[in-house]
Amino acid sequence: MESKILTSIEKNIMVITLNRPEMKNALDGQMIDEWVDALEEAQRNNEVHVIVVTGKGSAFCAGGDVGGMKQDQTALDNKNKLWKNIHRVPLTLKNIDKPVIAAINGPAVGAGLDMALMCDLRTIVSASKVSEGYVRVGLVPGDGGAYFLPQIVGEAKALELLWTGDFISSEKAYELGLVNHLYEEEEFFSKTMALAERIASGPQVAIRMTKRAVKYSRTMELEPALDLMSSHYSIIKETEDHKEGVKAFKEKRRPVFRGV
Repeated sequence: MESKILTSIEKNIMVITLNRPEMKNALDGQMIDEWVDALEEAQRNNEVHVIVVTGKGSAFCAGGDVGGMKQDQTALDNKNKLWKNIHRVPLTLKNIDKPVIAAINGPAVGAGLDMALMCDLRTIVSASKVSEGYVRVGLVPGDGGAYFLPQIVGEAKALELLWTGDFISSEKAYELGLVNHLYEEEEFFSKTMALAERIASGPQVAIRMTKRAVKYSRTMELEPALDLMSSHYSIIKETEDHKEGVKAFKEKRRPVFRGV
């Protein structure tokens, strides 16, 4: 059986590639299983500092495989399909403290866009477009779009995108802050990887603790957030990376961090 997820590791970066190009990388059960396995391996592997997710072929991800959806399932069957299968991706990503970048190499629609929104950063190729297309097939976002999208573009714009299902250009996505960087096709992947390499070469303990602090801040009051950061700060001050950073600053040179 052909793998529907491809992985490679180079320069402390794991690239996870959705490998169903003939279906525009539409999600199915096997792909989800392999995707979760790849994410869990990336978190376990100390050689991996950054994760990049992209699609093979002309699309990032067309969302769920609508053509393969069964119409005779019960409500409980449908709920369990989401909870026991697709929801494992956002729940696994929630527990990964390494930076995750979505490299949107082509159209991202519905669950495909939402899978990108679950990542920490997003880059997009200039000729692409994205859509929260659920309403076009009479559905609601079943995998977290209603949770992630408002956090990125605000509630009112999120509702507009979800209610209309309109496609927006890569330029508009950049204007809205939905993506961090917009690159031309010929430089898209190289610049995305350059961003990943820059983060991968940084002080990894500090980077991961910063990610956890930012994520936790969504549900914390100021006092416990400050208390958490005082603990992180104190631990980080004892790391070799901090000592190297201070030494490099004094010597007016670029620091060389050792990672984890």
